[in-house]
Parts: sequence; structure tokens; C-alpha cells
Amino acid sequence: MSANLTLQSTYKLSDGHEMPVLGLGVYEMTGDEAYSCVLKALEIGYRHVDSAAWYENEQECGKAILDFLKSHPELKREDIFYTTKLRQNVGYEASLEAIRESVDLSGLGYVDLYLVHGPLGGPAMRSASWKACLKAQELGLVRSIGVSNYGVKHLQEMLASGDPLPTINQVDLHPFQTRPDIVELCKKHDIILQAWAPLVRGMRFNHPVLKQIASQHNKSTAQVLLRYSLQKGFVPLPKSVKAERIASNADIFDFDLSTKDIQLLDSLDEQLVTDWEVTTVP
Repeated sequence: MSANLTLQSTYKLSDGHEMPVLGLGVYEMTGDEAYSCVLKALEIGYRHVDSAAWYENEQECGKAILDFLKSHPELKREDIFYTTKLRQNVGYEASLEAIRESVDLSGLGYVDLYLVHGPLGGPAMRSASWKACLKAQELGLVRSIGVSNYGVKHLQEMLASGDPLPTINQVDLHPFQTRPDIVELCKKHDIILQAWAPLVRGMRFNHPVLKQIASQHNKSTAQVLLRYSLQKGFVPLPKSVKAERIASNADIFDFDLSTKDIQLLDSLDEQLVTDWEVTTVP
């Protein structure tokens, strides 16, 4: 899937909408940080921003997008892909209201991708959240809908329900946490995988295999990790609050990892949990 990709490339979702292949994550950014980082990323050429109600920076992300569009009249709202997520599975009506609040906070008119942030709460609550997402899509509040941190059990539950399937599953994916069972099931059902911690939160930047591959390609270990994600067919969402790293994270379209490189990186799997692990909750 990664051949001839550029920063402007997109993947077509199962619902027909297009999503840029690389996004900026804004997890754990203050409002001011999110505003400045989103603005910087858009100036560099990013067209994909990933936020969440939990991050408490939706308003600043939306303002940065709108301010960027004001200064670039050749671009339209449709040229920027904005994602946010449901904070908690709290029932149908409360979830639908939360979606409305996120859309209003962003000021963007609609959300390109809305995700159920996690599977906590049990089958009934998950189902209610998903039905709220479907309703929000019907109402035009959101364009595409998906899930985050869903494991095989949760996806199979959705398959059995008969409801439309998510276009996206956003999970912790990287060479040290490859999740082959989730990846296989998602690919089988045309659910694109997004990687929310493609840089392993910096925990393995000095790993000798990573450093060796990076040296061979004259790239940083972070760039190797992001290129790995692309070549696996995932959509990486790297986060940084430093302008030079935001730029560096986008400089991954001028080299290819070899089959041997990918195999070596796959062999590093240690089921490393970098932050939030809920893919196995009941």
C-alpha cells in the first residue's frame, strides 16, 4: 500500500471518503500547544489532525484549522481531515449529545472521522455508542465513523450485530506491539488501521535493530518507525510539540524499507504496552 505515497496521498475508506495517509496526533497537548502545532503541521503540508474529547484541545485544533484556511484561500474545509473521539460510552442520548458538543467546539461544521475511543462499559454500552455514531453520520454531524482500541472480541461483536462496520480501528501499533490477530481481522473486513503510538512513545529509539536500519537508510529511528507503519498499510499519527520534529516526521516518503527490514522489525514484537491497553476488556 505504500508504493509512491506522498504527504498528500490518501486512502479510500470503505464508505468512500478519503483520508490522508499521515496525521498529526495531539494527545497530551495543552490548548496552546495544540493550536501552534496544528498550524505548523498544516503549513508543512499535513492535512490530517487527530484529536479527542479526552485531550481537551478540540476547540484549539479547530481554530488552528480555520485560521490556516483563512490564510490560504485556495484551500477549503474539505481539504483538511479532522478526527475526534467519544470520551466515554455513556448511552445513546448522552453519546449523541457529546458528538454534537465536539462538532460545536471545533467550529468546523462537521467532523471528518469520529471514533468511539475505547470498548469500556460492556457490549450494551458499546452498541449504544455505535448507534449514536451512526445517527450522527445520518444527521451530517460526522462523515466517517470508526472505533479505537477495539480488540478481536469487540470487532466480532460488531460483525455479529448486523450494524455497519467501522471504517477505522485506531490502536497502539508498532514493531514492539504488532497485534497480528487484530490486524488480520481488520484487513479481512476492509477496516483501515491507524497507529496511535507509531513512535512507541520514544521507548525504543535506541534499540540496536532500529538504529542499524536507520543508519542504512540515513534516516532517524523515528522516521524508520513511521515508514514501517506506512509499509504495513497503517496510518501513523505521530505526536510532537517541536516544529523540527513535526517536519521530520513528514520526511518519510523518499525511502523504502526492504522486505528484510520489515521482517526484522516484525521480529521485535514484545507486546509492549506504551500507554492505554483495553483491547481485551470484556
